[in-house]
Amino acid sequence: MEQENIEFQQQRQNLILFVWKKRKIIGIVTAAAAVISLVISFLLTPLYLSTAIVFPTATSTVSFSEQRNAKASSMDFGEEEQSEQMVQILQSSRIRDKIVQRFDLFKHYDIDMDDPNKFYKLGKAYEEHIMFTRTRYGSIQIDVLDSDKELAAEIANKIVDLIDTVKNDMVKERTIPAFEISQRKKQLIETSLKEIRMKLDSLSALGVVTSEGRATLSAAYNEAKGAEDRKFFKDKLEINMKYGAEFDGLAMLRDEKIVKLSEFEVAYEQAESDAYANFNHKFVVERAVVADKKDRPKKAIIVIVSVFATFIFMVFALLIQDRIQELRKIA
Repeated sequence: MEQENIEFQQQRQNLILFVWKKRKIIGIVTAAAAVISLVISFLLTPLYLSTAIVFPTATSTVSFSEQRNAKASSMDFGEEEQSEQMVQILQSSRIRDKIVQRFDLFKHYDIDMDDPNKFYKLGKAYEEHIMFTRTRYGSIQIDVLDSDKELAAEIANKIVDLIDTVKNDMVKERTIPAFEISQRKKQLIETSLKEIRMKLDSLSALGVVTSEGRATLSAAYNEAKGAEDRKFFKDKLEINMKYGAEFDGLAMLRDEKIVKLSEFEVAYEQAESDAYANFNHKFVVERAVVADKKDRPKKAIIVIVSVFATFIFMVFALLIQDRIQELRKIA
């Protein structure tokens, strides 16, 4: 172990001596790299950062049910699942295509419309300039980098506004067909109920009455004294004997349809609300503002990284060159 430490110390000293011997060329190249990187940093287009922050909502609908889930309150903030869903929506082509068209990003990013790889280049440029991040607090951070600081803020705020538009469109792709099914079902129940009521009205016009009414007719027939009255009640009883069972069945079916229609009203109203109401799916914590200072490039970082990388490269390059010369002498 001690021998290894001694060898390590010797190697380190040799490396330091080697660097010291080559200090002039290393220094010249490193200084040249510093100057070049500084010049390049001034030539790079400055980018400005605008940031918007939103929270997803826990629910995006109005409940018509009396048994209201506490987690379905319109005042509740969304959790991890809702945040991940919102990030997916923000990254979707639905929003990207609207932003590209609204701000003419093909032209803004200098992408030739005749280029066969224009969509690939647009996608790369879009990902480099527009980023969506879920924070540790569950919110979504929308960052937009652009050479035009006012445009960066406009894009970020437009994306915030598009969240509701795009999600409502996605929801309606499912809820409108569901509502149309509910509407047809409601119409069928109402049509059936109307037909039953028409039949009951027809039977009532013939003199058919309810079971309680038929009992009254029987009592009236038994108590009738005149031949004309007895004939009248007898005719009524015969009609009720003939159509009474049908009348009772229709009346029972009518009552069932009324109850079913009443119960279905809640589901129908819910489906109608989900299909045609435009909901707010987010809480806006912070809208984007125009940046008063560029975000990148960081000149100091560019110069430091370039100087450090050049220094390491020169040391290794000179070590390799020195080793090659030694091998040539041996050969």
